[in-house]
Amino acid sequence: MGYEAIRYEIRDAVATIALNRPEAYNALNLTLGRDLFHATLEADEDRAVRCIVITGTGKAFCAGGDVKDFNDSPDRIGILIKELTTYLHGAVSRLARTAKPVIMAVNGVAAGGGMSLALAGDLVVAAESAKFTMAYSRIAASPDGSSSYFLPRMIGLRRALELHYTNRVLSAREAMDWGLVNRVHPDAEFPSAVAALATELAQGPTLAYGRAKLLFHQSTQESLETQMELEAQAIAASGHTEDFKNGVAAFAKKQPVAFQGR
Repeated sequence: MGYEAIRYEIRDAVATIALNRPEAYNALNLTLGRDLFHATLEADEDRAVRCIVITGTGKAFCAGGDVKDFNDSPDRIGILIKELTTYLHGAVSRLARTAKPVIMAVNGVAAGGGMSLALAGDLVVAAESAKFTMAYSRIAASPDGSSSYFLPRMIGLRRALELHYTNRVLSAREAMDWGLVNRVHPDAEFPSAVAALATELAQGPTLAYGRAKLLFHQSTQESLETQMELEAQAIAASGHTEDFKNGVAAFAKKQPVAFQGR
């Protein structure tokens, strides 16, 4: 389908969704939110896609909600925000539930809802110049976009509250030290590093990735015994896949394996 505010591209089984409002630092308005939601649905459903990358065009990853729109709609602000979060939260839910690995390629500032979106990725790769800030309290807003769920689990309650209360800006290296980012690359090497990681994951055992992802998310709310039963069911199901059979055979013969994602 056609998109107004994102660029959508599939290459080598990798779907890249690039937020494309560079003149507004990729701030989320209704058009961008709607496009992001539909693009995540498209990437999730497309069997040719085995890895999803979210990034931004221009100097920013995403500056959060478009404050200009908020300022222009004081009488409808509740409706506007609820519609926008419906799209954003729908996209986050789909990315968290898809079996395909999701890489957040943070090329620049990630603020407010942009930081929340970044946190929802399976892996976060940042350019050296990227920065992370909650920014919500600057406009007397509370968090959205999943950050109140993921942030305390990643860095603890007190650090999460500090980021919201103070709007502390984390550099890419600080964000990696805090456990919010997996890898940081110099700006010049960033695009090729993201592409290499995405290609690697797109060539992996997609169904096994998806089962592991689901298990890790479930582990935050299950008992030990229940979680181990879920593990047993998932790994038994993995045993029936073509990738498992080929992987075991290749391992026994000490040969490389080419996974097909099925």
